[in-house]
Amino acid sequence: MGSPAQPSTVNDFKTWYYQQPPALRTIITINVVVWVVMQLLYLWPLGLELLREHVALHPVFPDILLEPWQLVTYSFMHAGLFHIGVNMLLLFWVGREFERMHGSQQFWTVYLATAVGGALICLILSPFVPSIAGGTVGGRSIPVLGASASVLGVLTTVAILYPYKQIRLLFFGIVPLLWVVVGFLIIDALQALSSSGTAVAAHWGGALTGFLYAKVQRGELGLPSWTGTSGGGQSRPRRSSPRVPTLFERLKGLFGGGTDSDATGADSRSPRPASSSDGAPADQSDGQSTEVDRILDKISEEGYESLSDEEKRILYEASQS
Repeated sequence: MGSPAQPSTVNDFKTWYYQQPPALRTIITINVVVWVVMQLLYLWPLGLELLREHVALHPVFPDILLEPWQLVTYSFMHAGLFHIGVNMLLLFWVGREFERMHGSQQFWTVYLATAVGGALICLILSPFVPSIAGGTVGGRSIPVLGASASVLGVLTTVAILYPYKQIRLLFFGIVPLLWVVVGFLIIDALQALSSSGTAVAAHWGGALTGFLYAKVQRGELGLPSWTGTSGGGQSRPRRSSPRVPTLFERLKGLFGGGTDSDATGADSRSPRPASSSDGAPADQSDGQSTEVDRILDKISEEGYESLSDEEKRILYEASQS
């Protein structure tokens, strides 16, 4: 008799789950758990109403001052299966690579900062155009919920940092990620004109915050390091010593430096083969590896924002191999 398939499937899922970057894994898990709880609360309408009243975003001033956590918590709530499905898939496709290259702290910063940015734009616009920003219509409060602001913020951040980044879309094939972001913003503009009821102001705020985040990280705005990275300027401080090895090792593991994370987070090392997987000579692979190592050394000494566009391209292409 063969062994049941179910335990193997569960173990495979657990292995895959714990191999995902920790911040992305945690954020998606929270979103899914909250969505499941909201579905169960349909059996208890009062509980669902309390959740929407105090956890979703109500961009009404000064009421928001009494429950400021709404500026963040709304980004972990979703209305329907399609809503959460699209958001989590986009976040997974783009966010996984971003976190592996920049670290969990950076990913959390982008997700939460763009959520707050989206909420603040809703707060600013709700008195004037409540149909696209939540607020109050006819004396009735319209809550805003969903991770769309954060997801669009992450997409915008990656699209600005890596303008050559591409993504495969159903019916469209492979397109630049920047086109995807522009497409979403155009759809949001059309929804705003049609009064669809979607809080597109949150999307705009998330995209704007992601854009500013990327510009600060690239050192192009000359602002203080509110994002946790070194901004522009002549007297840019070096990264603190505890952070450098973490980023360096993470990138080395991503680019085939002999470090892989298993399901428990432990490192396993195996000898480098004499030739690459696509049959390239060993000296060609070693030449590329040497260039990547040089770039990684530059990151550890001067910070990511010190890289040229060509060095960023090489680093990105290495991550795809």
